[in-house]
Amino acid sequence: MTILLIILSGLFFLAGVLTLPSRPFISPALSYIGLLGLSFAQQGGYALLPINGVILTGWLCMTVVVMLATMMQPVAVRRQSRGMGYMIGGAFAGLAVGLLGFTVSSSLSLLYGMMIVGVAAGIFLGFLLYTKTPEGSPVGITSGFFFKYLLAKGFPTAITVMQIGVVLVILVALHNVRVI
Repeated sequence: MTILLIILSGLFFLAGVLTLPSRPFISPALSYIGLLGLSFAQQGGYALLPINGVILTGWLCMTVVVMLATMMQPVAVRRQSRGMGYMIGGAFAGLAVGLLGFTVSSSLSLLYGMMIVGVAAGIFLGFLLYTKTPEGSPVGITSGFFFKYLLAKGFPTAITVMQIGVVLVILVALHNVRVI
């Protein structure tokens, strides 16, 4: 049963990432289901990963808020997918950089914080890079749409990737991985 839960969680995480460009309001929910599935995985009667109710409740609240905020966006903004590849790529690059924080300190709180800051910075820099392309110039910083579009598309991307990051942070801390 544990292997099935791990595979299903991985598939939900993958589905969450793959639906970001087309249906960003459902992506955080899919990622949350993946996190929830891993919380039920057991080995020898003990939880495989210490994902407790506090973690699940906090991420559930963030998921619901982001989904509601995304659904309140105008339909034209929700259907846009420009720059999403840059933001998703930046989010995963920021996730990787944030996880490198374990080389600085073994503090779980510091690693968790660095992962969150890394993902947020990656999304911002990825979208900033997109605005420097010819097709991204209409949503450039001086256009007035930069922060609106960044928040409309960046929030779901951040929550989706951060939930994957939570699992990776716990894995790194649990197995005391020094080299990533």
